[in-house]
Amino acid sequence: MFTGLVAAVSRVVSLRSGAAGAVLAVERPPEFGDVSVGESIAVSGVCLTVVPQAGLGQPLCFDVSPETLSRSALGGLSPGSGVNLERALRASDRLGGHVVAGHVDGTARVLAVAKAGDSWTFTFALPGALARYAVEKGSISVDGISLTIAALGEESFDVAVIPHTFTATTLGERKPGDLVNLEVDILGKYVERLLAARLGDADAEGRDERLKQLLTNGA
Repeated sequence: MFTGLVAAVSRVVSLRSGAAGAVLAVERPPEFGDVSVGESIAVSGVCLTVVPQAGLGQPLCFDVSPETLSRSALGGLSPGSGVNLERALRASDRLGGHVVAGHVDGTARVLAVAKAGDSWTFTFALPGALARYAVEKGSISVDGISLTIAALGEESFDVAVIPHTFTATTLGERKPGDLVNLEVDILGKYVERLLAARLGDADAEGRDERLKQLLTNGA
């Protein structure tokens, strides 16, 4: 489990693909010097496990499954690409962002980047399958970064990015057309699942209507 607060930006050393997936190697930042084999690291929002190739002082290496390659933007990485890194949350840590599982729900394109005073406004495409989980002023993870949805359109959403986030993550390198990883708020998915169980086996249209009534009128 993660919080979406990026600890370091690293660079890809290599991405070696094979029939069973790929092996990703990234530079080891100084603050990750004590990372051990078997530890979970969020790499641009994707929870990956450090594998034995990563010796002390050597690059951090991860096995990437075909499922992860198909679900995320990791397959498009190349040597020199920037990635956001975050170590797993400890029970004693502050939850400064929001609950991020590291299980990417899909990818989206950057549509626009605009300077707004000292900050920036990023506009991302919103995949239709994820639109129902997006809430204005709600949380969303973009490349592993905990962000707040500032404005919501039918097929897009905006986030406001402060200078620190712009410079301390890969967002400062992003431009229109780039592909990013998205993870919606997991709490919303659990609520939907629980309500779907209560609503039973009605068809999708009927279930959505009953769900809207429950949310409007109370359970």
